[in-house]
Amino acid sequence: MTTDASSSQAPLQAAPSSLEDLVAAQQAPETLDSEDVCLASAVYFEAKGEPLVGQLAVAQVLINRTQSGRYPDSLCGVVKQPHQFSFVHKGAIPQINNKRQWHTAQIIARLAREGKWHPVVGKAMFFHARRVSPHWHAVEVASLGNHIFYR
Repeated sequence: MTTDASSSQAPLQAAPSSLEDLVAAQQAPETLDSEDVCLASAVYFEAKGEPLVGQLAVAQVLINRTQSGRYPDSLCGVVKQPHQFSFVHKGAIPQINNKRQWHTAQIIARLAREGKWHPVVGKAMFFHARRVSPHWHAVEVASLGNHIFYR
């Protein structure tokens, strides 16, 4: 008796062709650890109105900071570091008020932490909104949506 090997294998799924497809194929994590919450909160408050690639870039900057040796080595330490992010008040993250955008921020944070999409800003360590001009002496590496990214 012969068997068809292909019938016993799970069908191959095509790799997502875009970040949008990858995000759409994900479900928000059922549980979030504190690091997930801090990273997703930063994505939400800093970039919720940005294209997905801009949201991912924000997450990647925070992850880059944790690996740099120049910032705290935890995502919560980076997010809550004094004078870094204007949405943090006295070390506290405000309440989330848009469930759809929070859902997306959670997915972006998880994808970034798991390295499921290629780095979009390389080793960038900084970003700011276009509406401000901090006069940094850093190398610009990308401009995505309403943010400019630097290393």
